[in-house]
Amino acid sequence: MKIIFAGTPEVALPSLRALLEGPHEVVHVVTRPDAPLGRKRVLTPSPVAALAEEAGVPTTRAARLGGETGETLAQIEADLGVVVAYGGLIREPLLSSPRHGWINLHFSRLPAWRGAAPVQHALINGDTEIGTDIFKLVAELDAGEIISIEVHPVDPDITAGELLAALAETGAAQLARTVDAIADGSATSAVQQGEPSFAGKLGLDDALLTFDTPAHELYNRYRGVTPEPGAYTLVDGARFKILRAARATETALDAGVIRLVGKRVLVGTLDGALELLRVQPAGKQAMDAGSWWRGLGADPTPRAALSSDLSATTSTEGETR
Repeated sequence: MKIIFAGTPEVALPSLRALLEGPHEVVHVVTRPDAPLGRKRVLTPSPVAALAEEAGVPTTRAARLGGETGETLAQIEADLGVVVAYGGLIREPLLSSPRHGWINLHFSRLPAWRGAAPVQHALINGDTEIGTDIFKLVAELDAGEIISIEVHPVDPDITAGELLAALAETGAAQLARTVDAIADGSATSAVQQGEPSFAGKLGLDDALLTFDTPAHELYNRYRGVTPEPGAYTLVDGARFKILRAARATETALDAGVIRLVGKRVLVGTLDGALELLRVQPAGKQAMDAGSWWRGLGADPTPRAALSSDLSATTSTEGETR
């Protein structure tokens, strides 16, 4: 078959590679426009754009696939469209133009976690298993009939970035098999069953850790927002990134209190503690938590944010406006 592939970030690369190396022909790639990266904000092609151009595949950069761009792409005589983390909606007439329509590799067990950040929301929610679904693309968000399902257990200590990387590899193999099944006519599909839940894109507010929270909920949120948008708290009012953390069994610390216990830096939660492994204080480079603690000097008494701290700040700001 002749395939149009739509994708943007690194997580889409294993799927594109699998299709490029398979028996079908990727005739066109669609990706998001080049984005400014780094301190110098240099315009940089997406990972998918870079791979497509290396492979010599014609590429379209577009933030949305409607209007004139969609009409132009719809004229490509493709048999199938494939989406993996493109980052935008595919609209008519492009949606209906391939002979077999479009399929989407999605990292959840639909209808759970429809939307842009399914893995992140699954971890924040404490899910113990996760699916990779391949479904038919329709106008409604992630609502099409499912062609293929695989279910994977979730390691209780894995972060969103690590889990996405693993699912990208297994999902690519699943996608290749599904494309073969569509080509030979053996693919079947079924309507999604159950009540949908939604997984919107996460922002900085979602990544803020407040320590008057049960330890398991706090740890799950840390896992879900690592590495993006990146877990952080406020230590004595200043932003403090938590790059790596672990569960701890100690329960003697008050919520928000940071202490050196043995050789470990622990933060008290509502009902337990979180161990800090690697951190980045405001205005400084990333470092291991022990080095940060030693740099505080004699008898340090740092404290991480509580939700009551934020409530007080909001209330004070409201009074002064």
